[in-house]
Amino acid sequence: MHCSVSSVVRPLSADPATAIANLCLKGNLREAFQRFRLNIFTNTSLFTPFIQSCITKQSLQSGKQLHCLLVVSGFSSDKFICNHLMSMYSKLGDFPSAVALYGRMRKKNFMSSNILINGYVRAGDLVSARKVFDEMPDRKLTTWNAMIAGLIQFEFNEEGLSLFREMHGLGFSPDEYTLGSVFSGAAGLRSVSIGQQIHGYAIKYGLELDLVVNSSLAHMYMRNGKLQDGEIAIRSMPVRNLVAWNTLIMGNAQNGCPETVLYLYKMMKISGCRPNKITFVTVLSSCSDLAIRGQGQQIHAEAIKIGASSVVAVVSSLISMYSKCGCLGDAAKAFSEREDEDEVMWSSMISAYGFHGQGDEAIKLFNTMAEQTNMEVNEVAFLNLLYACSHSGLKDKGLELFDMMVEKYGFKPGLKHYTCVVDLLGRAGCLDQAEAIIRSMPIKADTVIWKTLLSACNIHKNAEMAQSVFKEILEIDPNDSACYVLLANVHASAKRWRDVSEVRKLMRDKNVKKEAGISWFEHKGEVHQFKMGDRSQSKSKEIYSYLKELTLEMKLKGYKPDTASVLHDMDEEEKESDLVQHSEKLAVAFALMILPEESFWRVRQSDWIGKPFGTKALSDNKGKFLYMLPVGSYDTGHKTQILYIAGSSFVVYLEIASAVLFLSGAQEVVYCQLYLLKPSPQDVKSGIFRM
Repeated sequence: MHCSVSSVVRPLSADPATAIANLCLKGNLREAFQRFRLNIFTNTSLFTPFIQSCITKQSLQSGKQLHCLLVVSGFSSDKFICNHLMSMYSKLGDFPSAVALYGRMRKKNFMSSNILINGYVRAGDLVSARKVFDEMPDRKLTTWNAMIAGLIQFEFNEEGLSLFREMHGLGFSPDEYTLGSVFSGAAGLRSVSIGQQIHGYAIKYGLELDLVVNSSLAHMYMRNGKLQDGEIAIRSMPVRNLVAWNTLIMGNAQNGCPETVLYLYKMMKISGCRPNKITFVTVLSSCSDLAIRGQGQQIHAEAIKIGASSVVAVVSSLISMYSKCGCLGDAAKAFSEREDEDEVMWSSMISAYGFHGQGDEAIKLFNTMAEQTNMEVNEVAFLNLLYACSHSGLKDKGLELFDMMVEKYGFKPGLKHYTCVVDLLGRAGCLDQAEAIIRSMPIKADTVIWKTLLSACNIHKNAEMAQSVFKEILEIDPNDSACYVLLANVHASAKRWRDVSEVRKLMRDKNVKKEAGISWFEHKGEVHQFKMGDRSQSKSKEIYSYLKELTLEMKLKGYKPDTASVLHDMDEEEKESDLVQHSEKLAVAFALMILPEESFWRVRQSDWIGKPFGTKALSDNKGKFLYMLPVGSYDTGHKTQILYIAGSSFVVYLEIASAVLFLSGAQEVVYCQLYLLKPSPQDVKSGIFRM
């Protein structure tokens, strides 16, 4: 190292060490350096705050200047000083200097090796970290913790747990940090049994009430679907801090309980705990799942209030939330107000355009990202682009982009990329080509890609291929209820009642049950939930009575419900009664009852419908206008139509195609928005609404 410093002279003040230390603690490095050069010191403890100040200020240049002064002053070979310098270089991003310093050290201790191991882990070089670890003659608990945490951080869970067992076999007692890491390893392996064994260690060593241990324990249980056990762990904590709240909120989100997530978020705020970016990302995701814009907007405002709205992960979540709530303009506004550039954020906006069937805009944004920014196009951007083409009917363009991804950019397609291509071809009616893609791809097919093709068979009424695809799904997961329902719908549409009966018999024989459909309706910040045949609502009697009146009025107007998908061995009256109890219709009736005219509202539908259950004809005779839009299932082949007119009432229904929303991990999900308003005279005059 080349050093150039001024000569040192006798101190000018009685206690310069204290003065310099105070300057360092205040972050005034310039004056501290000036004082340092004018004094001679023999106590190495002075340099600790100086080095820490360089780290705090993220000033690598100041750190190197300090290192030079230490060389001139004769302290550069001190073991204590060298360890702090290594840590400084590692934390300031100059890890090669830390490695070089370690190599020059004549006397090393376990702390020197710990710093090097942590640096290698931070750099993702686990091979070098393990080499240093294996060569250490004397390992302390902190050394074991560093190596175990590093392995598990990079998802080498089995290796991390194996090292933990080796550590325990050598007589080391774990501390809270050891157990926190190995609980994460058990969560990564999805192993409740291993997690329970580690829980036993926590009890044995008296650490079961530690905040770190309890949060990690709860995360392990929730990651394995054991929500109740995870909640018990959180409740047993003497103090519920931010980490505990986030663990509880994220656990419920991962287990598909978005309503509980919003409730917990409310309780978290009441408790006085301030949310952070992790909280906002999770809660906004739950608003997306429920398609409730009102609460999403409130959470957006709260993120702005505490300065988290500009965080990249939060902006990406806002884009996704507004998009799935049908507010593409708000999603675009959140994107345009970004402060930083990030590939994930751009990919989220590309996905938003695709979600709303605006494939051309998605392609335009992708081209801007690739040609006018310094960001690298990645596989996720192409995945969202293929999704956009699929939901915009851009078959040829989508196939062209898939080839570009492979040939120009050299990306290896993943299973989700192939699923997008199958969806692209399936929506366009190219079923044979879609099946050929699945059978020829170098990746093993999963149920999602086969159900994507099965959904296409349902749209295009190809019962023969549907039967073949159904068998492929059963080979992978014989208990997948969605594929039975899809196949039954295909046969019902073709009036192949014997085949429908066989599918239902097969479900009974295998004890496969279709999950009940659920619809959600948000009103004044409260989310109302409806299930098939639900009578749990306080106004159930009024809802069913009102729905009966509407159904009778519709029949008098000439409406005949489509009962093709209902069991054929019922009489028509029974079939119609069955349809009336559908969750979607209950939610719509409730909304029509309580909302004033010219209001705007949404209902989110959880199950795959395939065909309308008469919601298209639900409207009252008081001049209200009902508009139903299934977000996420746009297709150029399904146009908006006016199907029912009664006086000044209009009902518009956008036919629901099968929507396999594999990007969000939700299969057979249809999101519905419902708008209640009056069309303006200009709209009617312009021909948007045909009289």
